[in-house]
Parts: sequence; structure tokens; C-alpha cells
Amino acid sequence: MKVDTVLLYYITDRTAFPGDEPTRRLRLLQKIAEAASQGIDYIQLREKDLSTRDLESLAHEATDVLRRLRTENRELRTALLINSRTDVAIATCANGVHLRSNDISPQEVRAAWQGSCGAGAPAREIQPRAPLIAISCHSPEEVAKAAANQATLAVFAPVFEKKHTQPMGLEALRQACQAKIPVLALGGVTLQNAQSCLQAGAAGIAAIRLFQENEIAKIVRQLRS
Repeated sequence: MKVDTVLLYYITDRTAFPGDEPTRRLRLLQKIAEAASQGIDYIQLREKDLSTRDLESLAHEATDVLRRLRTENRELRTALLINSRTDVAIATCANGVHLRSNDISPQEVRAAWQGSCGAGAPAREIQPRAPLIAISCHSPEEVAKAAANQATLAVFAPVFEKKHTQPMGLEALRQACQAKIPVLALGGVTLQNAQSCLQAGAAGIAAIRLFQENEIAKIVRQLRS
């Protein structure tokens, strides 16, 4: 499924930053602010080692960063997705969730989301009415299933590389992109090979290192040029 502009999806990994935990959290929040200010469409908070309490705290800080940026720029549309934790996404007024391929279904996410409305939390009035739902997919069949379940988008991986995993390659990506849902390419995507993913039909690029280890303005400019 083609879209009008290249979608960009930054997946966080604060453990890749040097320093102690407070320093890494600060660096991550700065990178989130940088990504949002440069027009990244989606940020997936993927800090799987954190306890529920610490993840919720970090998610609150991230949503505060995005909210502050939106007061300065009403055109900012960056969405925050929480990896796998619908409960944390609801509690922190994130925009949605990223589901693993073996996670709960999009229908279950939407049911939990709707059930939370009117629960009395002060922030509920700014909770998105419908969650954005991204799903990790590893085959064209999984992408088709995500589309049938009315997910917002699919993140197809690994296209080129992932440790201990056979890459799917561009032909599988091309087949996956026949589904009626935006498909983003993930896994060893670089500035050098991103164009081949887009030519295969990908609606955009998802990455950790590409965004986190580089000046995001430069990456965005090259991917969307």
C-alpha cells in the first residue's frame, strides 16, 4: 500500500547510550524530542528490560516531551507507541501500541482502549479515541492478517539482517506490500538500501540505529528527498 510521503518509524533503545541510567534516560528523551521536531511519524518506546513502574514513568516523560513540543508547533504529528503494553499506553495517554507477532489482537487492544474511556483519570480527556496499532510481521501472510484485523500499519522484518535470524529479503517485502495496509521495512535498513525497500512497495522505514545513531534531520531529508 503506497502513501503520499515516506513514513518514518523510530524504535528506541536507551541501553545503547553510554552512561548511567539517569544519563541514558535523559539522552533518550532528547532523541525523542529531536525525532519529533524533525517530523518522524512514529516513535515506538521499546524498553523491554524496564519494570512496569519504570516503563510507565519513562512513557509519561516521553508524552510530556511531545505535548510540550506540540504547544510550540501545532503541526507536529509524531505519535508515541508503547511496545506490547496496552495498559501502559492507556495509563500514559500514548497514541497507541506496537504489538509483537504473537501478542494480543488489535481487537483486544481496541476493546481495552474503549473500556478505559471515562474511567476517571484526569488525562482521559486527551486520550486518543482510537489507538494506533502497529504489528511486527515476519511474512506476507502475517501482514495480510494484520490488515484483516484492521491494524494501522505493519512493520515487516527482518528485510536485510537480524542477529540469529534469516533475512526475508526484498521479494518477500514486495509480496507483503500487496496488502491494503502501510508496510514499513525493518532490519538492517540503511541510507544505501532504503530506496530498494521503497521501490519494493514499502510505505516507509523503521529503524533503531539509523535514527538513534545519526543526526535525524539529515536522515529524514535523505529518506524523503
